[in-house]
Amino acid sequence: MNFFFFFFSPFLFFCFLTSSFTSCFAGNVTYDRRSLIIDGQRKLLISAAIHYPRSVPGMWPGLVQTAKEGGVDVIESYVFWNGHELSPGKYNFEGRYDLVKFVKIVQQAGMYMILRIGPFVAAEWNFGGVPVWLHYVPGTVFRTDNEPFKHYMQNFTTFIVNLMKQEKLFAPQGGPIILAQASASLNLDNFQLI
Repeated sequence: MNFFFFFFSPFLFFCFLTSSFTSCFAGNVTYDRRSLIIDGQRKLLISAAIHYPRSVPGMWPGLVQTAKEGGVDVIESYVFWNGHELSPGKYNFEGRYDLVKFVKIVQQAGMYMILRIGPFVAAEWNFGGVPVWLHYVPGTVFRTDNEPFKHYMQNFTTFIVNLMKQEKLFAPQGGPIILAQASASLNLDNFQLI
């Protein structure tokens, strides 16, 4: 369990938050450069990271429930690009990579979700979460401002955002996702993602 104090860089994008939640999320969520405000009140949110591909789907409800019982109100997880896009444009959301199922389990538990779309996974994950095939795309240099990398990164990020929208999983749609983060580990000036 860790306390999330959000230090928002230009790279954090908000697919976020100014309308009503449904059922257990009955209110507005905003940000005022100081904190998140839920239902008009500042909230200190306690989060726990659960990386869905590190366990099997049958374990997810128990892991989420254990976190909730421990006082957590937010589950955060990376989105593991190298597990979801095994080759360019070919996506995998089966088994332990069923991101939609995982987010819906968080929602069923009455908790919020922070989706860390990447592109990098700073959690001892193979190749930092970047697909190996991207290494072989001519002109690609990781963690730099270069067109091939940005092109594939934007494609993947857009795909994930659209998938979450399609499934109505963002807070303004009644879902649990209150924040979506592109990457906090990049320091690129004037970098436009979406």
